[in-house]
Amino acid sequence: MASDTGKKLIQIDVSSDTVCPWCFVGKKNLEKAMEQTKDKFDFEVRWHPFFLNPEAPKEGIRKSDFYKTKFGPVQFERATVRMTEMFRGLGFEYDMSGLTGNTMDSHRLIAFAGHQGYDKQNALVEELFLSYFCQGKYIGDRQVLLDAARKVGIEGAEELLQDPSKGVDEVKEELNKYSSGISGVPHFVINGKYQLSGGQPPNIFMRAFDAAAKDGD
Repeated sequence: MASDTGKKLIQIDVSSDTVCPWCFVGKKNLEKAMEQTKDKFDFEVRWHPFFLNPEAPKEGIRKSDFYKTKFGPVQFERATVRMTEMFRGLGFEYDMSGLTGNTMDSHRLIAFAGHQGYDKQNALVEELFLSYFCQGKYIGDRQVLLDAARKVGIEGAEELLQDPSKGVDEVKEELNKYSSGISGVPHFVINGKYQLSGGQPPNIFMRAFDAAAKDGD
């Protein structure tokens, strides 16, 4: 599959949750791989929903309390130290303050953004990740979602978020189509065939791009 530029087009479907730190790590490594191969390929990245904790409360719960209860204090400390190091390695500060909770509204907004272009959708995902992981903002807070949407130029976000049922069916359809067969995220499907899971290093993505491009020959 060639794009308008004559370069091979690599389509990447990413299943992710907006409260998954490894999804942010995976996104950054994917982008490094894309940057290093942009002379060879054009890319289309599409984001799809996954729920790490579908029963998470809408009103939110303190991140530290939630993860201590889920993993135990020792595992929580280890994971926090590890993620802090990972984020610093990418040039970011990992922020464990603030609340975590239900991510349905963020997924409704991401699906909605996809109809306005995948570049906008990608920019929105980035903004939501930064808000949640680096600024201690709550992903279930409507104003946080609206601010992110406004920043990247998503139109109609307010109307969408005002109606809690709007876009829910689309999220469920996407979940069923792209994420029903997987048990963890991030999960990447390249050109509908090559699958990668977790925060893979850039060279692994690059290898998958080459394999996908050869398949298209």
